[in-house]
Amino acid sequence: MQQGRRNLITDIAGLRVGNAHDEALRSGTTVLAADKPFAAAVHVMGGAPGTRETDLLAPDKLVEQIDALFLSGGSAFGLSAGDGVMDGLRAQGRGFAVGDARVPIAPGAIVFDLLNGGDKGWTGNPYPALGRRAFDAAGDAFEIGTAGAGFGAMTGTLKGGLGSASTVLDCGVTVGALVVINALGTVTMGDGPHFWAAPWELGGEFGGLGLAPNPDPGHEPLPVKQSGEATTIAIVATDAALSKAALQRLATAAHDGMARAIVPSHTPFDGDLVFSVSTGEKPLPDPAVTPFQLGHAAASVLARAIARGVHAARQRPGDLQRSWHQIADPAG
Repeated sequence: MQQGRRNLITDIAGLRVGNAHDEALRSGTTVLAADKPFAAAVHVMGGAPGTRETDLLAPDKLVEQIDALFLSGGSAFGLSAGDGVMDGLRAQGRGFAVGDARVPIAPGAIVFDLLNGGDKGWTGNPYPALGRRAFDAAGDAFEIGTAGAGFGAMTGTLKGGLGSASTVLDCGVTVGALVVINALGTVTMGDGPHFWAAPWELGGEFGGLGLAPNPDPGHEPLPVKQSGEATTIAIVATDAALSKAALQRLATAAHDGMARAIVPSHTPFDGDLVFSVSTGEKPLPDPAVTPFQLGHAAASVLARAIARGVHAARQRPGDLQRSWHQIADPAG
């Protein structure tokens, strides 16, 4: 495996990502859009999820393809970002056809960022507008770190953020990940800058520090956030043709990457979930071997995307947590 050209989920042809945020609100939204409808599934492992239209993604449900996915801050308020995404899709004539009507299908998930120091005293919900702005901004290149749905994200110790990464398998199939890291757990080992995801790093993409020399396997972490305040939400995608059932298995396997990169993960206080997406552009090179390789690739690329999101986060006025760069180079 090797990095994709951009090392972003948009290395999968046909996928586009857009970000929108509000500096005063200290929150934002990220949208995954595509040139045409795509197959998707979801798997939830956290104890406190917040989602919209995810029931449609089950393998036994009618809708086989969707039009977009969104990730948002704002807790339950952020679910209304989907309204803005639907407006953008409707303006393009996109949606599930029911007679003469078309209904855009845009599932999504949220993270809790209501206590991150931003101004949450709005009189009208800001998230529909953020959703539309993010949809309209979707393109091949996008910012990671302090951007979009990760703009106000925090972890157990450091600033969180929006992460992405990609990998190209030897068979030519591409796998990518997009993630908002707002976890209760930590992405670095102890008080230092070494990432838990270090064994899966490619090309020094998040500092090339390797693992900390003496991790403490007996450490017993305590929660530093309250119930419902933490969540890591992700999308893994591939250009390999997969059914909804196979995509659900891919999302399940990708959760291993979350556990590799965040310690602890999947806690009762987190709403951890993974969407999975297939553009279907490439037939499986080997129906027996390729799904096996895709599961491993999805877990590895998600672990990398999580570390990249925290590595890319930058300090903003009023932040309640330090960024990774502040602990890696305190004098810098």
